[in-house]
Amino acid sequence: MATSDAPSTAPGGAPTGAVNIGVLLPTREQAITGTFDADPLLQFARSAEELGFDSVWTGDSLVARPRLDPLVVLAAAGAATSRVTLGTAALTPALRHPLIGANMLASLDHVCGSRLVLGLGSGFPVPETEAEFAAVGAEFGGRAGRLDEITRLWRTAWRSHEPGAPTDFEGRYWQADGLDRLPRTRTPGGPPLWLAGSDTPRVLARVARGYDGWLPFLPTAAAYGAARRTLAELTVAQGRPADAVTPGFYATLTVNDDEERAKEELEHYVEHYYGRSLEAMATIQAYAWGSPAKCAQWLAGYVHQGARHIVLRIGSLDPEPQLKQIAEELLPAVRALG
Repeated sequence: MATSDAPSTAPGGAPTGAVNIGVLLPTREQAITGTFDADPLLQFARSAEELGFDSVWTGDSLVARPRLDPLVVLAAAGAATSRVTLGTAALTPALRHPLIGANMLASLDHVCGSRLVLGLGSGFPVPETEAEFAAVGAEFGGRAGRLDEITRLWRTAWRSHEPGAPTDFEGRYWQADGLDRLPRTRTPGGPPLWLAGSDTPRVLARVARGYDGWLPFLPTAAAYGAARRTLAELTVAQGRPADAVTPGFYATLTVNDDEERAKEELEHYVEHYYGRSLEAMATIQAYAWGSPAKCAQWLAGYVHQGARHIVLRIGSLDPEPQLKQIAEELLPAVRALG
């Protein structure tokens, strides 16, 4: 199944079809350890493809949680791989001028050969993110509305070459004309746009209204299932098919047969990544640790609730050793349980 395609649904509204599983490239981990190097990232992407992962992803931050630029990294990963979907989890569009963003993403869509999926975020509500917005002269207040408007501008630009399509954009925050002068995307209409967000009514309404996928990191499968069912209903209410939105899921896990050591490594990772404890972060994000079988069973709970594209972040500052074990033991178990 193409990873950008929405799954079909069973009579009860639950998605059916294949479960896709991807992995996050360790760009932030390099920044934490001070070991910036493109070669290991590209080898990580190649290994993920060879080991059977469906996609590779990378995050985005300038000064809040610094790392190599995701669009540059994905361009290189696109040249180093041939099959896997390449995604952002998540890109913060407000950190770039929207016209520059539209141009860069159209270019990246060509480099990736239409394998690009864009998970987008409006910015996590913490002081570090607010300072990051200020550093580039972006308004932090009203950032959700600005994100939605940027996506509308991008889609206008990417469709402006179609017969009769508008070439100008008039929004609340942005205005532009002559959008057909920008390069067209390789993917008709542009790459799929997913909203990386929570399960609040406002987020679900935004996804149902204007996005191709939903990428939350909800701490429990029950919460995920309830939100996914609500999202399907809202999507239909918008005049779209119930399966128009791909139900994604972002999870962090540390695999080790010694459960106590796995938890210790994950705690160390979270404290260095966020400057906050695992206990605090686990109230808002999805975390698991322990044997591959235990982590697979935990992930299967989300699959049973409708998740169809799982993005895994390996909770270790040295994730490479866990990659093969996750691929060989966890991936087939999750797919079989699902």
